[in-house]
Amino acid sequence: MSTAQGAPKGIAHEAEQGAKGARARARIEVTAAIKDAARAQLAAEGAAKLSLRAVARELGMASSALYRYFPSRDDLLTALIIDAYDSLGAAAEEACAAPAGAGPARRWTVVCEAVREWALAHPHEYALIYGSPVPGYKAPDDTVPAAARVGHVFIGIMRDAHRGRGLAKQALPAGLRPEARRMAADLAPDLPPESVAALVTAWAELFGLVGFEVFGQFHRVVEDREAFFRHAAERLANAVGLVFA
Repeated sequence: MSTAQGAPKGIAHEAEQGAKGARARARIEVTAAIKDAARAQLAAEGAAKLSLRAVARELGMASSALYRYFPSRDDLLTALIIDAYDSLGAAAEEACAAPAGAGPARRWTVVCEAVREWALAHPHEYALIYGSPVPGYKAPDDTVPAAARVGHVFIGIMRDAHRGRGLAKQALPAGLRPEARRMAADLAPDLPPESVAALVTAWAELFGLVGFEVFGQFHRVVEDREAFFRHAAERLANAVGLVFA
């Protein structure tokens, strides 16, 4: 009797769980469609002109319905920024793991090339995270873990070198040493402050190189940009103390 009485309850529970699963899948699909439409708007208009109403019109949704997924433009921008950082971070992590048996210097250049390739393939998303700030928008702390992924890849490469053959000693002016110590304490306490200062410099130079290419600053200046970038990436590896075997 108890089994017979319990069967309808079990069926009802399964139906309820199925309905919840269907709603969750639908929400994921709608969220993805909203983001895709927003990325298309970024490409056409730029981040500063991103509009929830325009995205809703593109999808044939009422604005009130879209607000249930993203309550404000800033919420949608934050989601797009996190997605862009995560996509770039994944590309860097995969590149770092790809050359089996490669030394730190080689892995460094491969990661630099992966960053460049991602940026050229996703110029509007690159502009969103490394271009001009969006007026009126302040990125929340939610973006920090995704934004740090590429930096963690480079720190990991330098840690491997430091534990192995070591890093070439970097010169550091006495006046910069306190700041280098502070950066090392925040970013990589197990690395020499000189190396961390060199890493931060190289990180800025890398994204400067990539940004110049993405935003057209190399037009009529650098023709063989792939060879030029590879050479620059190798120089950056040497600048942080990595030695090619």
